[in-house]
Amino acid sequence: MAGNTAKRTSNRLRTPQPRAAKLTADTIAELAYRLTARDRDLLALVWEHRVLTTGQLTAVFFPSPERARQRLNRLHTFQALQRFRPWTPVGSMPWHWVLGRTGAHVLAIGQGQTLTEFGYRPDTALAFSVSARLGHQVGVNDFFTRLHAHARARSDGTVLAEWWSERRCAAQWGDLARPDAFGRWIQPRTAHDEAPRTLDFFLEHDTGTETLARVTRKLGGYADLAEATGTTTPVLFWLPSATREANLRRLLGTPEVPVATAVQSPATDLDGPVGRVWLPVGHKAGRRCGLAELADIWLTARPAKVDPS
Repeated sequence: MAGNTAKRTSNRLRTPQPRAAKLTADTIAELAYRLTARDRDLLALVWEHRVLTTGQLTAVFFPSPERARQRLNRLHTFQALQRFRPWTPVGSMPWHWVLGRTGAHVLAIGQGQTLTEFGYRPDTALAFSVSARLGHQVGVNDFFTRLHAHARARSDGTVLAEWWSERRCAAQWGDLARPDAFGRWIQPRTAHDEAPRTLDFFLEHDTGTETLARVTRKLGGYADLAEATGTTTPVLFWLPSATREANLRRLLGTPEVPVATAVQSPATDLDGPVGRVWLPVGHKAGRRCGLAELADIWLTARPAKVDPS
């Protein structure tokens, strides 16, 4: 059985994984010396969100794909990042990046922790390459990196102010609700004398693998969370098809928390999750609206209390 598992694992990776070079204090020191502030932010983001593709990291940190490839390859040379390409029957997948050993050491030292206290294990980090949840995690991260890309392209103060991973959400709210992520989107209004729109939300990234009955039952946990904390945070369902969205909406009824749905289709709106793709549940107008507009629709929704630490 173990031999079959190893064979399946190797088939899932198109790039052979070389034996890692011995890690020394000099290697870690040299990396720490060469790291820029952007590099440190990048490593922290990869650690927080487990795995990001080259395109996703470009959207958040770099002015061009070429600049991204150059820097990511450099960080890979120093073992700050590890990379893999998942298997696909046609063509090739982009590089997927996870935190490397020296990168983990630098982040741990920055937090005054040992590597064990920091929680990093090299085998666990790269094992995500063959996890059944890889596609789901990449999809969640794609949602948020598209928000980052939209905000970077604007000069009006639009910003993705918070992006919490599933692990971080579970640490704070996991006894009641387990969202795929938490976000805070801030977008100025046209009139400069008005306060910007601010939308806190929980994301449910749906891949179609769960029954819709199970999906709808999740809203009970969000309602319990709202009651326990005295705050109400909207839930956004990001769905794989128009058919699944329609079927879900028929089951939702009148949710106890604000809910909106949208379909994961690049053809739907060039602005992706920022654009006019969201359909609030129970909203009388019955038209799709942009992400920031949801803040106006749900004026009674109060933001989640988040621990900034």
